[in-house]
Amino acid sequence: MNRRLAAVFSAFLLVVAGCAAPVADPSAANDNSDAAVGGAVPDPDADRSWPDDPSTDRLGWEAGYWYNESIAVDQSDGLNDSEMEAFVARTMARVEVVRELEFEESVPVEVVSRAEYRNESDASTDPVHSDWNDQVWEALLLVGEDRTIDEVFDELYGGVVLGYYSPSEGRIVVVSDDSQPTIDRRTLAHELVHAAQDQQFGLDRSPSTQDAQLAHSGLVEGDARYVDGLYEARCEADWDCVPRPSGGGSGGGSVDYPVFITIYTPYSEGPTFVSDLRDRGGWAAVDDAYADRPTSTEQVLHPTRYPDERPVEVTVEDRSSAAWTRYDTDPAADTVGEASIFATFWKHRAVDRASLQQAPGAYSPYNYTAEPSEGWAGDAVVPYRPASDETYEANPHERGYVWRTVWDTEADAEQFERAYVTDTLERSLNASEAGEDTYRVDDPFADAYRVTRDGDTVTVVNAPTVAQVDEIHERS
Repeated sequence: MNRRLAAVFSAFLLVVAGCAAPVADPSAANDNSDAAVGGAVPDPDADRSWPDDPSTDRLGWEAGYWYNESIAVDQSDGLNDSEMEAFVARTMARVEVVRELEFEESVPVEVVSRAEYRNESDASTDPVHSDWNDQVWEALLLVGEDRTIDEVFDELYGGVVLGYYSPSEGRIVVVSDDSQPTIDRRTLAHELVHAAQDQQFGLDRSPSTQDAQLAHSGLVEGDARYVDGLYEARCEADWDCVPRPSGGGSGGGSVDYPVFITIYTPYSEGPTFVSDLRDRGGWAAVDDAYADRPTSTEQVLHPTRYPDERPVEVTVEDRSSAAWTRYDTDPAADTVGEASIFATFWKHRAVDRASLQQAPGAYSPYNYTAEPSEGWAGDAVVPYRPASDETYEANPHERGYVWRTVWDTEADAEQFERAYVTDTLERSLNASEAGEDTYRVDDPFADAYRVTRDGDTVTVVNAPTVAQVDEIHERS
Protein backbone atom coordinates (compact mmCIF):
# COMPACT_ATOMS: atom_id res chain seq x y z
CA MET A 1 0.00 0.00 0.00
CA ASN A 2 1.21 3.50 -0.78
CA ARG A 3 1.06 4.64 2.85
CA ARG A 4 2.04 8.25 2.26
CA LEU A 5 -0.65 8.70 -0.36
CA ALA A 6 -3.11 6.85 1.86
CA ALA A 7 -2.29 9.19 4.74
CA VAL A 8 -2.82 12.17 2.46
CA PHE A 9 -6.25 11.01 1.41
CA SER A 10 -7.22 9.75 4.89
CA ALA A 11 -6.96 13.40 5.97
CA PHE A 12 -9.04 14.42 2.91
CA LEU A 13 -7.08 17.48 1.91
CA LEU A 14 -8.37 20.26 -0.28
CA VAL A 15 -5.66 21.39 -2.66
CA VAL A 16 -5.70 24.20 -5.18
CA ALA A 17 -4.66 23.80 -8.81
CA GLY A 18 -3.76 27.43 -9.32
CA CYS A 19 -4.38 29.60 -12.32
CA ALA A 20 -3.27 26.80 -14.66
CA ALA A 21 -6.39 24.81 -13.83
CA PRO A 22 -9.55 26.90 -14.13
CA VAL A 23 -12.53 25.19 -12.53
CA ALA A 24 -15.56 24.60 -14.73
CA ASP A 25 -18.65 26.68 -13.98
CA PRO A 26 -20.96 24.62 -11.74
CA SER A 27 -23.99 26.83 -12.26
CA ALA A 28 -25.34 24.54 -14.99
CA ALA A 29 -26.74 22.20 -12.34
CA ASN A 30 -30.48 22.81 -12.11
CA ASP A 31 -31.84 20.51 -9.43
CA ASN A 32 -30.24 21.80 -6.23
CA SER A 33 -32.96 24.34 -5.57
CA ASP A 34 -34.97 24.53 -2.36
CA ALA A 35 -37.66 22.39 -3.96
CA ALA A 36 -35.19 19.53 -4.19
CA VAL A 37 -35.38 19.02 -0.43
CA GLY A 38 -39.14 18.74 -0.42
CA GLY A 39 -39.93 22.05 1.24
CA ALA A 40 -37.95 21.12 4.34
CA VAL A 41 -36.36 24.58 4.57
CA PRO A 42 -37.81 28.12 4.53
CA ASP A 43 -38.26 29.99 1.26
CA PRO A 44 -35.31 32.38 0.70
CA ASP A 45 -37.56 34.75 -1.26
CA ALA A 46 -40.07 35.12 1.56
CA ASP A 47 -39.80 37.82 4.22
CA ARG A 48 -36.46 37.85 6.05
CA SER A 49 -37.83 36.93 9.48
CA TRP A 50 -36.57 33.52 10.49
CA PRO A 51 -38.79 30.76 11.85
CA ASP A 52 -38.34 29.60 15.40
CA ASP A 53 -35.78 26.91 16.00
CA PRO A 54 -37.27 23.51 15.14
CA SER A 55 -38.01 21.04 17.93
CA THR A 56 -35.78 18.47 16.20
CA ASP A 57 -32.86 18.77 13.80
CA ARG A 58 -33.82 19.13 10.18
CA LEU A 59 -32.28 19.69 6.76
CA GLY A 60 -31.23 23.32 6.34
CA TRP A 61 -30.92 24.16 10.05
CA GLU A 62 -27.87 23.65 12.24
CA ALA A 63 -26.90 24.85 15.71
CA GLY A 64 -29.46 27.66 15.79
CA TYR A 65 -29.01 28.93 12.21
CA TRP A 66 -31.16 28.49 9.12
CA TYR A 67 -29.34 28.06 5.83
CA ASN A 68 -30.55 31.44 4.44
CA GLU A 69 -30.31 33.40 7.66
CA SER A 70 -28.23 36.58 7.74
CA ILE A 71 -25.11 36.53 9.92
CA ALA A 72 -22.76 39.32 10.98
CA VAL A 73 -19.30 38.10 10.05
CA ASP A 74 -16.43 40.45 9.16
CA GLN A 75 -13.13 38.71 8.39
CA SER A 76 -11.15 41.90 7.77
CA ASP A 77 -9.68 41.69 11.28
CA GLY A 78 -9.92 37.89 11.60
CA LEU A 79 -12.71 35.74 13.01
CA ASN A 80 -13.68 35.90 16.67
CA ASP A 81 -15.37 32.99 18.44
CA SER A 82 -18.95 34.15 17.85
CA GLU A 83 -18.29 34.86 14.17
CA MET A 84 -16.68 31.47 13.76
CA GLU A 85 -19.66 29.75 15.40
CA ALA A 86 -22.18 31.52 13.15
CA PHE A 87 -20.11 31.04 9.99
CA VAL A 88 -19.64 27.32 10.56
CA ALA A 89 -23.24 26.64 11.63
CA ARG A 90 -24.81 28.44 8.67
CA THR A 91 -22.39 26.80 6.25
CA MET A 92 -23.35 23.39 7.66
CA ALA A 93 -27.02 24.24 7.09
CA ARG A 94 -26.27 25.31 3.52
CA VAL A 95 -24.24 22.18 2.79
CA GLU A 96 -27.25 20.16 3.95
CA VAL A 97 -29.48 22.01 1.46
CA VAL A 98 -27.12 21.56 -1.47
CA ARG A 99 -26.06 17.98 -0.73
CA GLU A 100 -29.37 16.79 0.78
CA LEU A 101 -27.42 15.11 3.56
CA GLU A 102 -27.97 15.67 7.28
CA PHE A 103 -25.21 16.27 9.80
CA GLU A 104 -25.49 14.06 12.85
CA GLU A 105 -23.37 16.28 15.09
CA SER A 106 -21.48 19.56 15.08
CA VAL A 107 -18.01 19.73 13.53
CA PRO A 108 -15.11 21.48 15.30
CA VAL A 109 -13.20 23.87 13.03
CA GLU A 110 -9.69 25.13 13.75
CA VAL A 111 -7.69 27.68 11.76
CA VAL A 112 -3.89 27.32 11.63
CA SER A 113 -1.19 29.24 9.80
CA ARG A 114 0.63 27.64 6.92
CA ALA A 115 3.79 27.49 9.01
CA GLU A 116 1.90 25.59 11.73
CA TYR A 117 0.51 23.18 9.13
CA ARG A 118 3.97 22.50 7.73
CA ASN A 119 5.30 21.76 11.20
CA GLU A 120 2.41 19.41 12.01
CA SER A 121 2.74 17.54 8.70
CA ASP A 122 6.42 16.71 9.18
CA ALA A 123 5.63 13.15 10.27
CA SER A 124 8.15 10.36 10.44
CA THR A 125 7.84 7.57 7.89
CA ASP A 126 8.82 3.93 7.71
CA PRO A 127 12.18 3.95 5.86
CA VAL A 128 11.62 0.51 4.31
CA HIS A 129 8.21 1.45 2.96
CA SER A 130 9.52 4.83 1.78
CA ASP A 131 12.29 3.07 -0.14
CA TRP A 132 9.75 0.65 -1.66
CA ASN A 133 7.51 3.57 -2.59
CA ASP A 134 10.38 5.41 -4.26
CA GLN A 135 10.68 2.49 -6.68
CA VAL A 136 6.97 2.76 -7.55
CA TRP A 137 7.30 6.43 -8.45
CA GLU A 138 10.57 5.76 -10.25
CA ALA A 139 8.81 3.05 -12.27
CA LEU A 140 6.43 5.76 -13.43
CA LEU A 141 9.47 7.82 -14.45
CA LEU A 142 8.07 10.68 -12.38
CA VAL A 143 10.56 10.85 -9.49
CA GLY A 144 14.19 10.06 -10.23
CA GLU A 145 17.01 8.90 -8.00
CA ASP A 146 17.99 12.49 -7.17
CA ARG A 147 14.90 12.87 -4.94
CA THR A 148 12.48 10.85 -2.85
CA ILE A 149 8.71 10.91 -3.20
CA ASP A 150 8.44 11.94 0.46
CA GLU A 151 10.53 15.05 -0.30
CA VAL A 152 8.31 15.85 -3.28
CA PHE A 153 5.14 15.40 -1.22
CA ASP A 154 6.49 17.57 1.61
CA GLU A 155 7.25 20.40 -0.82
CA LEU A 156 3.98 20.02 -2.66
CA TYR A 157 1.52 19.73 0.21
CA GLY A 158 3.22 22.35 2.34
CA GLY A 159 2.37 24.99 -0.25
CA VAL A 160 -0.98 24.05 -1.79
CA VAL A 161 -3.17 22.63 0.97
CA LEU A 162 -6.13 24.86 1.88
CA GLY A 163 -7.56 22.68 4.61
CA TYR A 164 -8.32 19.15 5.67
CA TYR A 165 -10.82 17.02 7.52
CA SER A 166 -9.50 14.36 9.87
CA PRO A 167 -11.85 11.36 10.24
CA SER A 168 -9.88 10.04 13.22
CA GLU A 169 -10.41 13.33 15.07
CA GLY A 170 -13.74 14.37 13.55
CA ARG A 171 -12.50 17.92 13.06
CA ILE A 172 -11.65 20.38 10.27
CA VAL A 173 -8.39 22.30 10.06
CA VAL A 174 -8.31 25.29 7.71
CA VAL A 175 -4.89 26.57 6.62
CA SER A 176 -4.79 30.37 6.52
CA ASP A 177 -2.21 32.46 4.67
CA ASP A 178 -3.36 35.60 6.53
CA SER A 179 -1.87 36.81 9.80
CA GLN A 180 -5.40 36.80 11.26
CA PRO A 181 -7.53 33.62 11.29
CA THR A 182 -9.77 33.68 8.21
CA ILE A 183 -11.68 31.02 6.30
CA ASP A 184 -12.53 30.80 2.63
CA ARG A 185 -16.24 29.94 2.43
CA ARG A 186 -15.74 27.41 -0.37
CA THR A 187 -12.95 25.65 1.53
CA LEU A 188 -15.17 25.49 4.61
CA ALA A 189 -18.06 24.06 2.59
CA HIS A 190 -15.75 21.47 1.00
CA GLU A 191 -14.39 20.21 4.31
CA LEU A 192 -17.85 20.17 5.87
CA VAL A 193 -18.98 17.85 3.07
CA HIS A 194 -16.22 15.48 4.21
CA ALA A 195 -17.51 15.67 7.77
CA ALA A 196 -21.03 14.81 6.57
CA GLN A 197 -19.65 11.93 4.48
CA ASP A 198 -17.80 10.59 7.48
CA GLN A 199 -20.84 10.83 9.74
CA GLN A 200 -23.13 9.14 7.23
CA PHE A 201 -20.88 6.68 5.38
CA GLY A 202 -17.57 6.41 7.23
CA LEU A 203 -14.23 7.55 5.80
CA ASP A 204 -11.87 5.53 7.95
CA ARG A 205 -10.81 2.90 5.44
CA SER A 206 -8.29 3.09 2.62
CA PRO A 207 -7.58 0.70 -0.27
CA SER A 208 -4.22 -1.04 -0.61
CA THR A 209 -2.86 0.37 -3.91
CA GLN A 210 -2.11 3.79 -5.33
CA ASP A 211 -4.67 3.45 -8.12
CA ALA A 212 -7.43 2.28 -5.80
CA GLN A 213 -6.62 5.07 -3.34
CA LEU A 214 -6.96 7.67 -6.09
CA ALA A 215 -10.20 6.02 -7.26
CA HIS A 216 -11.66 5.86 -3.76
CA SER A 217 -10.77 9.51 -3.30
CA GLY A 218 -12.34 10.28 -6.67
CA LEU A 219 -15.73 9.61 -5.09
CA VAL A 220 -14.99 11.31 -1.77
CA GLU A 221 -13.20 14.37 -3.13
CA GLY A 222 -15.38 14.48 -6.22
CA ASP A 223 -18.49 14.68 -4.04
CA ALA A 224 -17.02 17.48 -1.93
CA ARG A 225 -15.62 19.36 -4.92
CA TYR A 226 -18.90 19.08 -6.82
CA VAL A 227 -20.87 20.34 -3.83
CA ASP A 228 -18.53 23.23 -3.05
CA GLY A 229 -18.98 24.32 -6.68
CA LEU A 230 -22.76 24.21 -6.37
CA TYR A 231 -22.43 26.08 -3.07
CA GLU A 232 -20.35 28.83 -4.67
CA ALA A 233 -22.83 29.11 -7.53
CA ARG A 234 -25.59 29.80 -4.98
CA CYS A 235 -23.42 32.51 -3.41
CA GLU A 236 -23.03 34.15 -6.79
CA ALA A 237 -26.72 33.80 -7.69
CA ASP A 238 -29.02 34.21 -4.68
CA TRP A 239 -27.28 33.71 -1.31
CA ASP A 240 -25.83 36.42 0.89
CA CYS A 241 -22.39 34.94 1.59
CA VAL A 242 -19.39 35.91 3.68
CA PRO A 243 -16.86 37.54 1.33
CA ARG A 244 -13.85 35.39 0.51
CA PRO A 245 -10.56 36.56 2.05
CA SER A 246 -8.24 38.49 -0.20
CA GLY A 247 -5.28 36.64 -1.65
CA GLY A 248 -6.17 32.98 -1.33
CA GLY A 249 -2.94 31.86 -2.98
CA SER A 250 -1.37 28.49 -2.51
CA GLY A 251 1.18 29.68 0.01
CA GLY A 252 4.12 29.27 -2.36
CA GLY A 253 6.27 26.22 -2.18
CA SER A 254 7.73 24.02 -4.87
CA VAL A 255 5.29 22.08 -7.02
CA ASP A 256 6.36 19.11 -9.11
CA TYR A 257 3.64 19.46 -11.72
CA PRO A 258 3.58 15.88 -13.09
CA VAL A 259 3.34 14.49 -9.54
CA PHE A 260 0.71 17.12 -8.80
CA ILE A 261 -1.29 16.00 -11.83
CA THR A 262 -1.22 12.44 -10.48
CA ILE A 263 -2.49 13.22 -7.00
CA TYR A 264 -4.90 15.87 -8.29
CA THR A 265 -6.85 13.25 -10.23
CA PRO A 266 -9.64 12.91 -7.62
CA TYR A 267 -10.15 16.68 -7.42
CA SER A 268 -10.23 17.14 -11.18
CA GLU A 269 -12.09 14.04 -12.37
CA GLY A 270 -14.11 13.23 -9.27
CA PRO A 271 -16.70 16.03 -9.67
CA THR A 272 -17.66 14.90 -13.17
CA PHE A 273 -17.80 11.30 -11.94
CA VAL A 274 -20.18 12.34 -9.14
CA SER A 275 -22.23 14.48 -11.50
CA ASP A 276 -22.65 11.43 -13.74
CA LEU A 277 -23.85 9.36 -10.77
CA ARG A 278 -26.30 12.09 -9.81
CA ASP A 279 -27.63 12.24 -13.36
CA ARG A 280 -28.25 8.49 -13.18
CA GLY A 281 -30.20 8.44 -9.94
CA GLY A 282 -30.01 11.69 -7.98
CA TRP A 283 -28.16 12.06 -4.70
CA ALA A 284 -29.32 8.55 -3.75
CA ALA A 285 -27.05 7.11 -6.46
CA VAL A 286 -24.12 9.08 -5.04
CA ASP A 287 -24.94 7.85 -1.54
CA ASP A 288 -25.14 4.26 -2.77
CA ALA A 289 -21.66 4.52 -4.33
CA TYR A 290 -20.11 4.75 -0.85
CA ALA A 291 -21.08 1.11 -0.35
CA ASP A 292 -19.49 0.17 -3.70
CA ARG A 293 -16.68 2.64 -4.24
CA PRO A 294 -14.77 2.91 -7.53
CA THR A 295 -11.84 0.51 -7.70
CA SER A 296 -9.67 2.17 -10.37
CA THR A 297 -8.97 5.61 -11.79
CA GLU A 298 -10.20 4.14 -15.08
CA GLN A 299 -13.72 4.13 -13.59
CA VAL A 300 -13.36 7.72 -12.38
CA LEU A 301 -11.97 8.97 -15.70
CA HIS A 302 -14.65 7.06 -17.64
CA PRO A 303 -17.81 7.09 -15.46
CA THR A 304 -19.71 4.79 -17.83
CA ARG A 305 -17.28 2.01 -16.83
CA TYR A 306 -18.45 2.21 -13.21
CA PRO A 307 -19.35 -0.11 -11.56
CA ASP A 308 -19.02 -3.02 -14.03
CA GLU A 309 -15.57 -2.67 -15.60
CA ARG A 310 -13.16 -3.74 -12.86
CA PRO A 311 -9.37 -3.98 -13.22
CA VAL A 312 -7.89 -7.37 -14.01
CA GLU A 313 -5.66 -8.93 -11.38
CA VAL A 314 -2.04 -8.81 -12.51
CA THR A 315 0.62 -11.03 -10.96
CA VAL A 316 4.39 -11.09 -11.38
CA GLU A 317 6.11 -14.40 -10.76
CA ASP A 318 9.34 -14.10 -8.77
CA ARG A 319 12.18 -15.08 -11.11
CA SER A 320 14.94 -13.24 -9.26
CA SER A 321 18.34 -14.66 -8.39
CA ALA A 322 19.56 -15.18 -4.84
CA ALA A 323 21.17 -11.72 -5.00
CA TRP A 324 17.78 -9.97 -5.07
CA THR A 325 14.62 -10.03 -2.99
CA ARG A 326 11.26 -8.36 -2.78
CA TYR A 327 10.61 -5.86 -0.02
CA ASP A 328 9.01 -7.01 3.22
CA THR A 329 5.85 -4.97 2.61
CA ASP A 330 2.19 -5.88 2.46
CA PRO A 331 1.35 -6.07 -0.36
CA ALA A 332 4.67 -6.56 -2.16
CA ALA A 333 3.23 -5.02 -5.35
CA ASP A 334 1.48 -1.73 -6.09
CA THR A 335 -0.94 -0.80 -8.88
CA VAL A 336 -0.48 2.65 -10.43
CA GLY A 337 -3.39 2.74 -12.88
CA GLU A 338 -4.50 4.79 -15.86
CA ALA A 339 -4.28 8.28 -14.34
CA SER A 340 -0.71 7.80 -13.13
CA ILE A 341 0.35 6.39 -16.50
CA PHE A 342 -1.19 9.42 -18.18
CA ALA A 343 0.92 11.67 -15.92
CA THR A 344 4.04 9.75 -16.99
CA PHE A 345 3.34 10.28 -20.66
CA TRP A 346 2.34 13.91 -20.06
CA LYS A 347 5.65 14.59 -18.27
CA HIS A 348 7.71 13.08 -21.05
CA ARG A 349 5.62 14.55 -23.89
CA ALA A 350 4.51 11.18 -25.17
CA VAL A 351 1.07 12.81 -25.37
CA ASP A 352 0.21 16.33 -26.45
CA ARG A 353 0.60 18.43 -23.32
CA ALA A 354 -2.06 20.86 -24.47
CA SER A 355 -4.62 18.04 -24.33
CA LEU A 356 -4.61 18.25 -20.52
CA GLN A 357 -6.88 21.28 -20.69
CA GLN A 358 -8.77 20.40 -23.84
CA ALA A 359 -12.31 18.97 -23.66
CA PRO A 360 -12.37 18.25 -19.91
CA GLY A 361 -15.45 16.88 -18.19
CA ALA A 362 -18.35 19.16 -17.30
CA TYR A 363 -16.97 19.82 -13.79
CA SER A 364 -13.31 19.00 -14.39
CA PRO A 365 -10.43 21.42 -15.10
CA TYR A 366 -8.29 18.70 -16.68
CA ASN A 367 -8.64 15.88 -19.21
CA TYR A 368 -6.67 12.78 -18.23
CA THR A 369 -7.54 10.64 -21.23
CA ALA A 370 -5.01 9.83 -23.95
CA GLU A 371 -4.71 6.91 -26.34
CA PRO A 372 -1.48 5.40 -24.88
CA SER A 373 -3.06 5.10 -21.40
CA GLU A 374 -6.78 4.71 -22.11
CA GLY A 375 -6.72 0.98 -22.90
CA TRP A 376 -5.39 0.12 -19.43
CA ALA A 377 -6.85 -3.04 -17.89
CA GLY A 378 -4.54 -3.62 -14.91
CA ASP A 379 -0.95 -3.47 -13.71
CA ALA A 380 1.44 -4.45 -10.93
CA VAL A 381 4.74 -2.87 -9.86
CA VAL A 382 6.99 -5.13 -7.76
CA PRO A 383 10.08 -3.35 -6.32
CA TYR A 384 13.26 -5.33 -5.62
CA ARG A 385 16.27 -4.68 -3.37
CA PRO A 386 19.58 -6.48 -2.82
CA ALA A 387 19.12 -9.56 -0.67
CA SER A 388 22.23 -8.68 1.33
CA ASP A 389 21.40 -6.12 4.01
CA GLU A 390 24.95 -4.86 3.86
CA THR A 391 24.72 -4.23 0.11
CA TYR A 392 21.22 -2.76 0.49
CA GLU A 393 22.29 -0.25 3.13
CA ALA A 394 25.57 0.68 1.44
CA ASN A 395 24.11 1.36 -2.02
CA PRO A 396 20.92 3.47 -1.80
CA HIS A 397 20.40 3.48 -5.58
CA GLU A 398 20.99 -0.23 -6.13
CA ARG A 399 17.31 -1.04 -6.54
CA GLY A 400 15.06 -2.43 -9.25
CA TYR A 401 11.51 -3.38 -10.12
CA VAL A 402 9.28 -5.37 -12.43
CA TRP A 403 6.30 -3.46 -13.82
CA ARG A 404 3.74 -5.52 -15.71
CA THR A 405 0.81 -3.86 -17.48
CA VAL A 406 -2.17 -5.59 -19.09
CA TRP A 407 -4.26 -3.86 -21.77
CA ASP A 408 -7.74 -4.27 -23.20
CA THR A 409 -6.39 -5.33 -26.61
CA GLU A 410 -3.09 -6.14 -28.27
CA ALA A 411 -3.39 -2.86 -30.17
CA ASP A 412 -3.62 -0.99 -26.85
CA ALA A 413 -0.53 -2.83 -25.59
CA GLU A 414 1.37 -1.94 -28.75
CA GLN A 415 0.38 1.70 -28.35
CA PHE A 416 1.57 1.77 -24.73
CA GLU A 417 4.85 0.05 -25.67
CA ARG A 418 5.50 2.56 -28.44
CA ALA A 419 4.77 5.54 -26.18
CA TYR A 420 6.94 4.07 -23.42
CA VAL A 421 9.94 3.01 -25.50
CA THR A 422 10.04 5.39 -28.46
CA ASP A 423 8.54 8.56 -27.00
CA THR A 424 9.62 8.26 -23.38
CA LEU A 425 12.81 6.19 -23.05
CA GLU A 426 14.43 7.03 -26.39
CA ARG A 427 13.20 10.53 -27.17
CA SER A 428 12.65 12.08 -23.72
CA LEU A 429 15.34 10.25 -21.71
CA ASN A 430 17.85 9.74 -24.55
CA ALA A 431 18.07 5.99 -23.94
CA SER A 432 20.62 3.96 -25.81
CA GLU A 433 20.13 0.36 -26.92
CA ALA A 434 22.02 -2.07 -24.68
CA GLY A 435 20.90 -5.48 -25.92
CA GLU A 436 17.77 -7.30 -27.00
CA ASP A 437 14.74 -5.22 -25.90
CA THR A 438 17.08 -3.51 -23.43
CA TYR A 439 17.94 0.17 -23.02
CA ARG A 440 20.31 2.24 -20.92
CA VAL A 441 19.22 5.60 -19.44
CA ASP A 442 21.32 8.29 -17.74
CA ASP A 443 20.46 10.40 -14.66
CA PRO A 444 18.10 10.91 -12.93
CA PHE A 445 16.64 7.56 -14.01
CA ALA A 446 20.07 6.01 -14.56
CA ASP A 447 19.32 2.30 -14.97
CA ALA A 448 18.87 -0.48 -17.48
CA TYR A 449 15.38 -1.23 -18.81
CA ARG A 450 14.16 -4.35 -20.57
CA VAL A 451 10.77 -3.91 -22.27
CA THR A 452 8.95 -6.91 -23.73
CA ARG A 453 5.44 -7.43 -25.02
CA ASP A 454 3.46 -10.66 -25.16
CA GLY A 455 0.04 -10.09 -26.73
CA ASP A 456 -1.86 -7.68 -24.49
CA THR A 457 0.83 -7.64 -21.77
CA VAL A 458 3.90 -5.40 -21.51
CA THR A 459 6.59 -6.10 -18.92
CA VAL A 460 9.29 -3.62 -17.89
CA VAL A 461 12.24 -4.93 -15.88
CA ASN A 462 14.48 -2.32 -14.29
CA ALA A 463 17.94 -2.86 -12.74
CA PRO A 464 21.02 -0.77 -11.98
CA THR A 465 23.02 -2.49 -14.75
CA VAL A 466 22.25 -4.45 -17.89
CA ALA A 467 23.76 -7.59 -16.35
CA GLN A 468 21.47 -7.29 -13.33
CA VAL A 469 18.25 -7.15 -15.37
CA ASP A 470 18.15 -10.94 -15.67
CA GLU A 471 19.10 -11.27 -12.00
CA ILE A 472 15.96 -9.37 -11.01
CA HIS A 473 13.66 -11.08 -13.49
CA GLU A 474 15.10 -13.86 -15.64
CA ARG A 475 13.69 -14.17 -19.15
CA SER A 476 11.14 -16.93 -19.41
